[in-house]
Amino acid sequence: MEWLLLLCVALSLSLARANSSYDYFRLPTALRPQKYDLRILTIMENVEDLRFNGTVKIQIEALQNTKNITLHSKDLTIDESQITLRQISDEGSPENCITSTEVNPTHDFYILNTCQELLPGHIYELNLPFSAKLQEQLAGYYRSSYVDPVANKTRWISITQFEPASARLAFPCFDEPGYKAPFVITLGYHKKFTGLSNMPVKETKPHESLPDYVWTEFEESLPMSTYLVAYTVNDFSFKPSTLPSGTLFRTWARPNAIDQCDYAAEFGPKVLQYYEELFGIKFPLPKVDQIAVPDFSSGAMENWGLVTYTEGALLYSAEYSSQGDKQDLANTVAHELAHQWFGNLVTMNWWTDIWLNEGFATYVASLGMENVHPEWRSMQFQSVSNMLTIFQKDSLESSHPISRPIEVVSQISESFDEISYEKGSSVVRMMHLFLGEESFRTGLKSYLEKYAYKNAEQENLWESLTEAAHKTGALPKDYTIKTIMDSWTLQTGYPVINVTRDYTARTAELTQERYLLNTNISREHRDGCWWVPLSYTTQEEKDFNNTSPKAWMECNETGDSLPRTIKDLPGPDQWVIFNNQLSAPYKVNYDAQNWKLLIETLNSDEYQTIHVVNRAQLIDDVLYFAWTGEQQYDVALQVISYLHRERELLPWKAAFDNLRSINVIFRQMPNFRSLKGYIKKLITPIYEHLNGINDTDLSIQHPDQILLRSMVANWACTYQISDCESQSLSYFRKWRSDVNPDENNPVPISFRSVVYCTSIKRGSDEDWEFLWTRYQKANVANEKETIMDSLACSLEVWQLQRYLEINFDPKGEIRKQDSASVFQSIASNKIGFLLAKKYLMDNVVSISKFYHPQYEYMAELLPPLSDQIFTRKDYHEFKTFISKSKEQLKDIEQATNQSLEIILTNVQWKERNYEKFTSALQKFL
Repeated sequence: MEWLLLLCVALSLSLARANSSYDYFRLPTALRPQKYDLRILTIMENVEDLRFNGTVKIQIEALQNTKNITLHSKDLTIDESQITLRQISDEGSPENCITSTEVNPTHDFYILNTCQELLPGHIYELNLPFSAKLQEQLAGYYRSSYVDPVANKTRWISITQFEPASARLAFPCFDEPGYKAPFVITLGYHKKFTGLSNMPVKETKPHESLPDYVWTEFEESLPMSTYLVAYTVNDFSFKPSTLPSGTLFRTWARPNAIDQCDYAAEFGPKVLQYYEELFGIKFPLPKVDQIAVPDFSSGAMENWGLVTYTEGALLYSAEYSSQGDKQDLANTVAHELAHQWFGNLVTMNWWTDIWLNEGFATYVASLGMENVHPEWRSMQFQSVSNMLTIFQKDSLESSHPISRPIEVVSQISESFDEISYEKGSSVVRMMHLFLGEESFRTGLKSYLEKYAYKNAEQENLWESLTEAAHKTGALPKDYTIKTIMDSWTLQTGYPVINVTRDYTARTAELTQERYLLNTNISREHRDGCWWVPLSYTTQEEKDFNNTSPKAWMECNETGDSLPRTIKDLPGPDQWVIFNNQLSAPYKVNYDAQNWKLLIETLNSDEYQTIHVVNRAQLIDDVLYFAWTGEQQYDVALQVISYLHRERELLPWKAAFDNLRSINVIFRQMPNFRSLKGYIKKLITPIYEHLNGINDTDLSIQHPDQILLRSMVANWACTYQISDCESQSLSYFRKWRSDVNPDENNPVPISFRSVVYCTSIKRGSDEDWEFLWTRYQKANVANEKETIMDSLACSLEVWQLQRYLEINFDPKGEIRKQDSASVFQSIASNKIGFLLAKKYLMDNVVSISKFYHPQYEYMAELLPPLSDQIFTRKDYHEFKTFISKSKEQLKDIEQATNQSLEIILTNVQWKERNYEKFTSALQKFL
């Protein structure tokens, strides 16, 4: 990101200006804000000039002698002639002033040099007037719009998005999470609008000079970091909810979408109440507002008391949203409300520990969903999904530790990734399982109470949990949480545990090494050691519910792994399975005999005696080991050949996730026919068992089965299995022939993505135009998202090319927040892949400008391309493109490194495994 500081100073500039000599990336520690008084007037009457101006009064305490005040400010016009500074604590002269200002464009610093030295122990009040345009970029204080269908007019609203470092775009401030302070926010706006902020309204009164304008002052907030400050001026409606605690709970949306707020308004209060019980700490604010914003970059944002969402993440329509949409919505709301404690009440000290926010909120959200909707089995689904994600991402050498050093702003944005969220969640779950309920909850409560309204680091959490674990006896006295958990949070990657059994002695020798996809990295370089809680069960016991460790893999003081011998195992006729219900993020590879025993059970009527999560684990592990050469594909295909019996979601998810990687390479190769035949054979029994895509008995199906049906249908139509295609086309024709297609849609909700995609793939230009018109007229975000993805299924080159151009048109009908998703859909299409790759390479400069300054979007364009490149020639071409585009891709270095590594592992697979996999397939056809 080009973090340029454009402090366009008013013409009345009366102070000297210089570039700053202070060049450290963190604020100096001489001062601390004690309180902000922020007044913002938002003018939205002139569409050509949407803008705001305001003043911020900051009470600042001096902790050391200093002659300057360093703040963050970016793209703000500051009228320096109006700046005032005075001492407001008792002793000494109250008057002070500013002699000159400096800027540091690299770090967005705005430095004010003072007439007199600021002295420790004294409080000063700095008053800064500022103004700026309401930006089109989706960061800082910006504008969003929607079309009012009754008046057929565009309506404008204003909204904030400050995480991680964009409060500085809205007002000058100490824009680091460690500088918490209370805020008094006052919003000025036309009286036809509503103003919302973190706290309830204190009073509203007429503006002193602007007719029809009002000032709304909000109650003083609790101490909070600048990234959690939020406010909006809008003309939305709300749906109220009631909470037994008396907390006011409202769900807001544009007026013509208010009927889509019911589910979020019902689910949100339930999950908030559960968290109060879980943490033993009452929600500390008097109200929660959650609001669906038409243009929003982050999916959702946990601002304290004013939680913001994209429409697709908060709004639900029984007529248009699928079961998957509903579960995603609940997961997002549960995640953001978990942040009200983890992140808002206790905040990480610096972005190094962003995982303390995100990993905890991800894990706690699955606890919240399980509590409100036990029938969804969210804990199981989320834990397996998270593991599948990190096994892929964290097996790259270019991955990073959960807790990582942050030294520039672009690295903060890069840290909001699968490692902070999914891996963070997985290690928290592991800790919950080895500590047990009592120690875990006691430790968390102690941590949250001790650091409430303050900042903390992971060390602080380790201390609270160790104390609780020793008190309850959950951990031996010579073990500490720090020793165990630092091995998971401070080093990159995860281990594979190699289990070699001695069937005569009834023992197993366990060793560990880092698991890497890049097979060029030699064994001696796969170093690292993890403290691994070992849970396991045998064919006789089958006690998969015991997830407590029976033993540990330990590391010595120099960080080397100590081998572990497990005794009293069964004889050569019984298998053993390690990592019950995937209780920790590691893979397990067994000796040949143990795999043989597992294959025999899976391919018998006894397959369900292995827990469903461990069935998913065995599929995922063996397919990874075959990919990297630690297992033969003969063995891997024997494991998954049992799937013709499997009727549960998770093992199929594991299989599909792995087969997808092989499929995207194979579909460009001459032997694709063999894979096609194999997949048809594998999927036909489950497709027919689930009654294809016939919309019968959907109402009485378990949610898992609904998700499985749509997943299987997707593959079935792709591989032309049974009646999948013909049935899809029939549904689509029926819809097209309806006189009122925007009101009546006969396509079953669960299968809309499959039906739309298949019909566009096999359809005419008129079919594409019909669906595009439905996109333009749709009022439900989930339906719009489904249509956007489906339009990318076309096999017509010109149509896809036109779609790419529509997608990156700043004035086009696809919102910027959706453009990366549309690009991914086009690139995932076998015809669209080459077009999307060429389009990115030819237009990288204009695409980079399109996303400015939120360059993190650029990172989302690379994976669908790198996943499908597998020749050395194309690898070098992509590497050259990245090297030539350094300027446009400079803030997504992590993403470019990971993309190149993924291509390299694809190249290795093709060269090592293509022939072997093809011949292994023949035996199963």
